[in-house]
Amino acid sequence: MVEAVVFNKEQNRLELLDQTLLPVETRTVFCSTEHDTAKAIVSMQVRGAPAIGVAAAYGIVLGLNNPQNHARPFLEAFKAICDLLAATRPTAVNLFWAIARIKKAVKNAGCTDFSGAATVALPEADKIRAEDIEMCRSIGRFGASLLQSGDTWLTHCNAGALATAGYGTALGVFRAAQEEGKNFKVFVDETRPLLQGARLTAWELMQEKIDATLICDNMAGSLIRDGKVQGVVVGADRITAHGFVANKIGTYPLAVLAKYNGVPFYVAAPDSTFDLTIKYGEEIKIEERDHDEVRYIGGQQIAPKDIKVYNPAFDVTPPELITAIITNKGIIRPIYRDTIPEFIKPERFEAAE
Repeated sequence: MVEAVVFNKEQNRLELLDQTLLPVETRTVFCSTEHDTAKAIVSMQVRGAPAIGVAAAYGIVLGLNNPQNHARPFLEAFKAICDLLAATRPTAVNLFWAIARIKKAVKNAGCTDFSGAATVALPEADKIRAEDIEMCRSIGRFGASLLQSGDTWLTHCNAGALATAGYGTALGVFRAAQEEGKNFKVFVDETRPLLQGARLTAWELMQEKIDATLICDNMAGSLIRDGKVQGVVVGADRITAHGFVANKIGTYPLAVLAKYNGVPFYVAAPDSTFDLTIKYGEEIKIEERDHDEVRYIGGQQIAPKDIKVYNPAFDVTPPELITAIITNKGIIRPIYRDTIPEFIKPERFEAAE
């Protein structure tokens, strides 16, 4: 199983599998400072809500160990490090959850200097990473109970080991089902504009020898209509207290297609992806990315270079379109405003001041 986020303690650096180059090239990005880490998150060399949370936690450790910060007062520098990483991407709540975990650990330990804070932050970051892997394995086990031998499911974007500390959320369902000996097939949406499905999910499933077929995004509807898909499972970047789900752009129309054609639509996510401080989809800030991501594919221009572009990275799927949310705590079913609190406890989201 691939590891996208690794902290090398001997070298005091974060090692990231560069996801902008896969599947053509496998290259490691070395981050020695919080600035390197922030750049890797913004550029999507590391991506996926859980993975960027883990990367940010280690980025804080790098910032605390960065001598350039030591000329400033500790609390001022610590806040600046956390703020830098929090400003990288606005939609995925795991990022803010992980930063809050580190801040809380440092505060509770009464740290007043860089060395002491780093000593506390590193094991907390390790804990976040280890917890994420275990959460994904639990998600996989719960999700595999919904997938039957002979099924063909569809997934969108990449919610695998590359998007997490390991194992994956949506792809964790397939990994667990395979481990149980089930025979099934997977359709993989290419996921424009950055092709995370074509480049990353297809690569991951082939590495695991899972029977996968790549399709263009606009082919999904006809496959679902023709009865060739028995289930859809996607990841998530933020889930509200009432069950609105922000995920990669293109998720919402898949949910509509699935609902119209009577196909179950599942969301797979750890409890760190829930944001109980908000209720509705319009409260989620949607990141809009560089317009050239649409005008170019792999550096090749495919549209007039001056054409206006709209490029939101995510859309929001309302709860009435979601059959169930597969979490590490169990399978949550509607009505979500009533059932989410039974599984996800608010203390997970207490941030340090």
